[in-house]
Amino acid sequence: MDDEEVVEWLLDSDPALRWQVERDLSGAPEETWRATRSRVATQGHGAELLARQDPDGQWAGGAYFPADVTEADFADDGQPWTATTWSLFSLRDWGVEPEALGDTAERLARNSRWEYENLPYWDGEVDVCINALTLANGAWLGVDVTRIASWFPEHQLDDGGWNCEWVQGSRRSSFHSTLNALKGLLDHERITGGSDELRAARRRGEEYLLERGLMHRLSDGEAVGPFVARFTHPPRHVYSALNAADYFRDASLLAGSAPDPRLAGAVDLIASRRRPDGTWARDYVLPGRVWFDVDGPAGEPSKWVTLSALRVLRWWESAL
Repeated sequence: MDDEEVVEWLLDSDPALRWQVERDLSGAPEETWRATRSRVATQGHGAELLARQDPDGQWAGGAYFPADVTEADFADDGQPWTATTWSLFSLRDWGVEPEALGDTAERLARNSRWEYENLPYWDGEVDVCINALTLANGAWLGVDVTRIASWFPEHQLDDGGWNCEWVQGSRRSSFHSTLNALKGLLDHERITGGSDELRAARRRGEEYLLERGLMHRLSDGEAVGPFVARFTHPPRHVYSALNAADYFRDASLLAGSAPDPRLAGAVDLIASRRRPDGTWARDYVLPGRVWFDVDGPAGEPSKWVTLSALRVLRWWESAL
């Protein structure tokens, strides 16, 4: 397929994906993609996930983990992805308007507590990735998340990034944790306007990844791990060059700035992973319980991965 045929293939999709294709790839006018986006809450994936919500505002009876499992239960089968935090993330990522969730924020404030020390839901906890998701989800739902936002500059490590294992004493940042923190801060800034302090923290975190070319250890220039070149959807908390490049695209568009030249190696990697049919594959599927799958099997063409890869490449090429 040529690019035009690939875009047509992508358009034949659930509204959660289609509106992004219309906005980012097909050149549809704003009224068209906004009309498609408005259907996400009432059709397809968005409507199905909204229907799974518990009366108390949660999903699967828990904040980060379903009520019927403990961490020991999923050691072999992977983390379940059905509880409240991941369900909110999916709805937000798919473009559901916050009004469709009604008083969900208030119900969670009353009824949901973190599995870690029974802390109140909208106060966050100690994990970087969990707090990043909660920061963005709360801002989306109109919650005052000032307390969580201030947590990020306070817990930024000396090298500029973050690490979920800081609680265990780690002083070196993680690619995974840093990207998740950046995504939460960017979404918060897009919705609320952010602050100079948070923008400074985000830019320090970006520099941590950029000076490593999104892919390499600073010490010896070697690849940080095989996960960098493995693409999937949804990526959840897992780092990849594609997941990171898509973030930098979003940040660039928000700021109205040109792509950083240090992204070149990651962009080349993304381009090299294109299949002969013009698509990108879903390289693997994260293990763990889901409400329903939104993409094809591992090793097969992925509409979601292809959307991300194509919009990164078009953004990059438009600035050359």
